[in-house]
Amino acid sequence: MICTARPLLPFAMSATVLAGALHLALAPVPALAQSGGTGGNATTGASIGALIEETRPADPLAAAIARYLDSTPAPMLDARFNAGAQDEADLGVHGFYEGRLYKPLWVSDEGINPHGEKLIAAFAASRADALDPAEYDVDELRRMASTAAGDDDLAALEVTLSNTFVAFSDHLTSGRVQPNEVNKALNIFPRAPNPSVVLEYIESAEDFDASLEALSPNTPNYARLKAALADYRAKAEAGGFTPVPQGETLKPGMTDTRLDTLRKRLAEQDLFTPGSHEGDVYDGALVEAVKLFQERHGLAVDGIIGRNTLAEINVPISQRIAQMELNMERRRWMPDDLGERYVFVNLADQNLKVVEDDKTVHTARVVVGKPYHATPVFSDKITYAEVNPFWTVPYSIATKEYLPQLQKNPGALAAKGIRIFSGNREVDPWSVAWGSYSRGNFPFTLRQDPGPQNALGRVKFMFPNKFNIYIHDTPAKALFSRAQRSFSHGCIRAEDPFALGGVLLSRDGWDKQKLMSVRDTDKRRVIKLKDPIPVHLTYLTAWVNKDGSVHFRRDIYDRDTVLAKAIANHRRQQL
Repeated sequence: MICTARPLLPFAMSATVLAGALHLALAPVPALAQSGGTGGNATTGASIGALIEETRPADPLAAAIARYLDSTPAPMLDARFNAGAQDEADLGVHGFYEGRLYKPLWVSDEGINPHGEKLIAAFAASRADALDPAEYDVDELRRMASTAAGDDDLAALEVTLSNTFVAFSDHLTSGRVQPNEVNKALNIFPRAPNPSVVLEYIESAEDFDASLEALSPNTPNYARLKAALADYRAKAEAGGFTPVPQGETLKPGMTDTRLDTLRKRLAEQDLFTPGSHEGDVYDGALVEAVKLFQERHGLAVDGIIGRNTLAEINVPISQRIAQMELNMERRRWMPDDLGERYVFVNLADQNLKVVEDDKTVHTARVVVGKPYHATPVFSDKITYAEVNPFWTVPYSIATKEYLPQLQKNPGALAAKGIRIFSGNREVDPWSVAWGSYSRGNFPFTLRQDPGPQNALGRVKFMFPNKFNIYIHDTPAKALFSRAQRSFSHGCIRAEDPFALGGVLLSRDGWDKQKLMSVRDTDKRRVIKLKDPIPVHLTYLTAWVNKDGSVHFRRDIYDRDTVLAKAIANHRRQQL
């Protein structure tokens, strides 16, 4: 499983240097206690007191910052902070200031400095990144900055700005909520930088504005979605999307009084060029615009406006904006660098792509888990392929689906090539009293032989994981023609898996034809990859392609709903 922080190299270096400096600074203090002679304790106490007095900052503003930090509780450190050791993590905001002798970062004797003003402006503009400016108490920060009078007020402003910046950087680098705490099926664990490290990072930045911008994901995918979010918000302010009235299913060649409304609605989403179609006959450019809409919303691309297409057309723009905001949060969970070569599966889209050097070199439709067998989100590495695999039936499937069949007819599984084992010994199904066994009492293993009927098809691609999820072939080819493809028990079934194998194993001397020749032997063959390939199982219901096209997908696992509630709860806790 891959757990990565946003790649800010100065963070790790600075944190180590800072921790080491503090350890050195603290080292002489215990040595004073070792002085010998009578009255040593009094001397030691006096010496420690003198040392503490000497290390207090002489500058009045720095002294006020030290007092303010001592009088206010330190913010709780998030478990996601990317600290190399606990003592490094414990430094926090207080440790950052202690290491710089409480020198201010955001204010001076005259008041808030230009970087402090830019920071508040960044908090106020955080809505562009689908964050909530209210979480950073922008109005209160502005009030504090405008009314600060004296060192104590300036110290309060300084520390409040740093604490708020730490929260802001946390949200931008790794999101507002922990994915696995929101949903146990999301097995990704983004890490945010340690407070002292992110403060040192911004303090040492040569370009303050660029450094603030670099906290968010540095990926084209995030940038494109951010731009599209701004565009959709502008569309919403201009009136949003016009709903199309209900009516009979509209097929090409039919006449319909709703076409003026339909043209207007598609133009609002930049899918139809005004003036390219007129009249009451549904044909030509208008049909092509509907097909484009269907393609960008994961629907069957047939130009027919039936119940499903009309429902998607009438989704209000506010809901589309909310989808974009949720998926910007998901993008913050993901590492910037997915690998030089990787497999990317979007479960909501039910599509797979292989990417090499930022270019998509292969795409395939996939079948994913049913809603009650939802495929989890996680990252791993493909380490080997297996041609003509056996299928060891999972216990849950064996007891829930196949045991009832055996109880009705002991020979029911033989036609499917499924054999029954007790340990290493094959069992004659007619010799077993199946009625005496249940889901809680099933000592047998069911295994399907390689062949055309095998549930895994003729090849599988393995990235061993605790979920027993992998990518494989399937005999049920007809499912790939459907627009909605959530039918499996959790594993990912790939269309044309031998073409996929030819791409994945190309660097190991294999192509599609060579793999199929092994398939035709009907003999099991394991092929190990010299260089394992990262595979990322994701769940994105909104994204923007390189061509600028905005795509939306249905929330097949209800994960948008769950995430929206989690973010709403987070906001309530922060406000």
